Amino acid sequence: MAAKPNLSPSVQEAQGGRGSSPVPATEHGDHLHHDDHEHHDQHWLWKYVFSQDHKTIAKQFLITGMIWAILGGTLSSLFRLQLGWPEGSMQWLTPFLGKWIQAGKLNPEFYLALVTMHGTIMVFFVLTAGLSGTFSNFLIPLQVGARDMASGFMNMLSYWFFFLSSIVMFSSLFIETGPASAGWTIYPPLSALPQSIPGSGAGMTLWLVSMALFIVSQLLGGVNYVTTVINMRTRGMSMSKLPLTIWAFFLTAILGILSFPVLFSAALLLIFDRSFGTSFFLSDIYIAGQALSNQGGSPVLFQHLFWFLGHPEVYIVIMPAMGMVSEVLATNARKPIFGYRAMIGSLIGISLLSFVVWAHHMFVTGMNPFLGSVFMFLTLIIAVPSGVKVFNWLATLWRGNIRFTAAMLFSIGFVSLFIAGGLTGIILGNATLDIQMHNTYFVVAHFHLVMGSSAFFGLFAGVYHWFPKMFGRMMDEKLGYIHFWLTFVGVYLVFMPMHYVGIAGFPRRYYAWTGFDAFSQFADLNKFISIAAILAFFGQFIFIFNFFYSIFRGRRATQNPWNSTTLEWTTPVNPGHGNWPGEIPAVYRWPYDYSKPGSEVDFIPQNVPYSKTQSSNLPYEQDMAE
Repeated sequence: MAAKPNLSPSVQEAQGGRGSSPVPATEHGDHLHHDDHEHHDQHWLWKYVFSQDHKTIAKQFLITGMIWAILGGTLSSLFRLQLGWPEGSMQWLTPFLGKWIQAGKLNPEFYLALVTMHGTIMVFFVLTAGLSGTFSNFLIPLQVGARDMASGFMNMLSYWFFFLSSIVMFSSLFIETGPASAGWTIYPPLSALPQSIPGSGAGMTLWLVSMALFIVSQLLGGVNYVTTVINMRTRGMSMSKLPLTIWAFFLTAILGILSFPVLFSAALLLIFDRSFGTSFFLSDIYIAGQALSNQGGSPVLFQHLFWFLGHPEVYIVIMPAMGMVSEVLATNARKPIFGYRAMIGSLIGISLLSFVVWAHHMFVTGMNPFLGSVFMFLTLIIAVPSGVKVFNWLATLWRGNIRFTAAMLFSIGFVSLFIAGGLTGIILGNATLDIQMHNTYFVVAHFHLVMGSSAFFGLFAGVYHWFPKMFGRMMDEKLGYIHFWLTFVGVYLVFMPMHYVGIAGFPRRYYAWTGFDAFSQFADLNKFISIAAILAFFGQFIFIFNFFYSIFRGRRATQNPWNSTTLEWTTPVNPGHGNWPGEIPAVYRWPYDYSKPGSEVDFIPQNVPYSKTQSSNLPYEQDMAE
């Protein structure tokens, strides 16, 4: 039976704080805020659909993201069928794909659309909105000790802008000319000239409209997250006592606020080029031998604008997973996180450096070699804070009393994938090597390991770990183990061979490789990759079943099933809108007091005063207890 943490001390016992004297909870309107939401019945429409409760909004983000993940995985399975069996018949897909199957073959232009939509869906709609939108919303108020987000209305709007963006993007799959086909990076001229290919027409326009709505959603959410962390922490919760999850969400939100407007501006200029005859990104273009009037623009300018968002986006995706993995590792190793301040410093270092390395995506554009060497140097430096994090995760695991929960397995898998993908990133950070391998499957394998798969493992770890707090029930651990091993083995079977074929020069973004005699030797390996990818995708339906079955039929959770120290586990099993039924707990200690020498239990929650743990207090803690 899991031990329950001590309940919050009275307001009069509260010590410390955020540089000011303790203030009774009622002066902040805590009781009033709670009463407003608990003492009258809400219509189901306002309680579950247009809710302003951060926990409900988090669930909306999560379930919408899961739907998008299924769709994105389905698209990837379709183009892996094409890549694995380029000469095979796909006539059996005609009832589903209609005119995109011609003479038993997949339409080459539709293949480009599949790749474009898969990348867009996974990077933005799943790993950005589904991961950060879910857990930033769910955990920030609970872990900093707040009734809700700073603005519940803005929080609600952030989800519904995301939902509207999803509808627009989804609708582009069904238009006559097909969805956007310029790649998820939408480089001009394909994205700037509606007449270039069918997917550059209405599908590209809907892509741009959808992304504009998506960016509004992210900015609304990001401002809310930053404001909540800065202004709404409970008494005693200084920045040095925040869990690493909150530090990760906080810095991720700052990255989004600063970088997403740049993509918005790029999309706006692209719309001008498409619809109003401007030439921001177009110059000396010929179509069917006829010269267009566009002059003076540069597609490389678009690449600068896109990757100024695109590289921070890598860390917008991965940093929330880093924070959650840190929390899960410490909890299940029953040890304090190793190097807490170094972990915060590395997150800050990654955040700062992510803004000055974007052009390593552009080494093949013919940039000045000196400028390329500067970006190469900065790119390799970013490996230092990443290495700090890996060392600290491994040190946290070292000689820990490890509990192999499903969340812990996915967290360890995250560390493994981050190391494997990060090592190949050092190779690609070298401009000389990157120029040779940039348009090969080596790059595909790298970013799918270090960003895509790692972030998914962090997402799964978060769902398994915080599911009891989300729904008051436990997910089935045995199904979680099966899900982990199928996914972990599947990911390595898919992406490790891709490194090999990439070094051999296997090109990415190609509809078929059969036109190259040099690549015929990789036919069997390519089939193997496709089979592994499709099996790994179908393995995710174990998680889907476990998730929805456990919501209704899972074993009921206790208040603190993992014996964790952070504040979210001091709320009731099913917290209402307002989170705590009485006073918000005050915070006295850092969030990782696990297995402390002299303590009667192996965890001490943040809300337990030092006066109640005399046997385990360090000298400076004893002074705080007196």
